[in-house]
Amino acid sequence: QVQLVESGGGLVQTGGSLRLSCAASGSIISTNAVGWYRQAPGKQREWVAAISNSDRTNYPDSVKGRFTISRDNAKNTVYLQMNSLKPEDTAVYYCMTISYSDYGPRAAFGSWGQGTQVTVSS
Repeated sequence: QVQLVESGGGLVQTGGSLRLSCAASGSIISTNAVGWYRQAPGKQREWVAAISNSDRTNYPDSVKGRFTISRDNAKNTVYLQMNSLKPEDTAVYYCMTISYSDYGPRAAFGSWGQGTQVTVSS
């Protein structure tokens, strides 16, 4: 079973930036599409970024232009650069391997990990 580990969250002020990391053992990252998701208290989990195994990327309108997903195959890591953060970005962020489409992930595979908490203060 694929196990991805998220890190890099923290507390930041409105307008600030954070970079999240999603790491895995072996070649899981370099051979799979990966998506970032988030879940805020009392809300459903939502997709925020996706990268295909050919490095196509896609984002929902809520984060487009502010978030950037990228991968470093040598480090078997996917990153989520988050700029111009808003209080509504506060959530636990997760990464998963996915079935990629240009309209958002068709499916996520495996078990949800612990995630990493992002808190944006106003």
